[in-house]
Amino acid sequence: MRVLAVTNMYPTPDNPSVGTFVEQQVKSLRDCGVEVEILHLDRVRGGTRAYRNAGALALHQAERMQADILHVMYGGIMAERVTSAVRHLPVVVSFCGSDLLGEPLSRLKPRLFASLGVQLSYLAARRAAGIIVKSERMRSALPRDLDEAKVRVIPNGIDLTRFKPLDRADCLSSLGWDPAHFHVLFPANNGNPVKRPALAQAAVDALRRNGMPAEMHRLQNVPHADVPLWLNASDAILLTSQHEGSPNIVKEALVCNRPVVSVDVGDVKERLEGIEGCYLSLPEAEDLASKLQAVLERRTPVSSRTRMEKVSLASVARELQLFYQELLALRWIARMDDRRIPHAI
Repeated sequence: MRVLAVTNMYPTPDNPSVGTFVEQQVKSLRDCGVEVEILHLDRVRGGTRAYRNAGALALHQAERMQADILHVMYGGIMAERVTSAVRHLPVVVSFCGSDLLGEPLSRLKPRLFASLGVQLSYLAARRAAGIIVKSERMRSALPRDLDEAKVRVIPNGIDLTRFKPLDRADCLSSLGWDPAHFHVLFPANNGNPVKRPALAQAAVDALRRNGMPAEMHRLQNVPHADVPLWLNASDAILLTSQHEGSPNIVKEALVCNRPVVSVDVGDVKERLEGIEGCYLSLPEAEDLASKLQAVLERRTPVSSRTRMEKVSLASVARELQLFYQELLALRWIARMDDRRIPHAI
């Protein structure tokens, strides 16, 4: 099986931490025996200009490699251009978050641009042979007239060999963090307002006002290979986003047996359910602070790693491979039906 993966997020020498989850997903598919080629439309360097010839580029590369499936790994203008141009083979579109949910907390210009991206995602979703969303909550954001049979909920996979519990004292020492302090890790994503960094900071400030020596560390511009170090050094991982798909940082933290405090967003409620020492919170600083306080008082690792095996890279790759095979089988059946029609008349 040959798959062309079209993505606007992929690690480069200049931006090695961008799109690492796509890189891992591609590698896991290759490990399953799927032949995957990458078409990287570098939005970090080129902005929206990167999408100018997206459809033609995807069509050319798909024909050159004789692809069986084309997988667009983000929605918006990229998915709209590609689904408009490529009609001769099944196209799968993965929606990741803001491409389907917008950016209601951003300033006016990016908010309007994101709203346009959502409308283009709707067009791409209607054209696509298959749709992947990261959580059930995202499924409900799809257009209501879509055929539910072509939608799958498949979160990003986690590398269980890279993300694992490490000696916390060693991690603290490596980062130069004070072991006497309570360390809260916040996935900042370079100040994206959807992440609500001010709310996270207010929660940690509330802890300080109560006399707790708390520090908030923003996880941004950190090489992906170093993220396990940061997770294992942290007392708690704090998520305050207005919306998410299936936040990788939560799954990565749980694989490392680290406590998570989060608002009810994406699939976090499902991930945290039944795990003692992890807490869902209202999107309010005082409630977040009280949940962090509960982590502080408990101050022990959680037992969550075994529950994350179903979202390992290998498990997710198998789900994707089965979905691809299903779409190819449906396409073959449709072709056989088309061939039978003239003989039946």
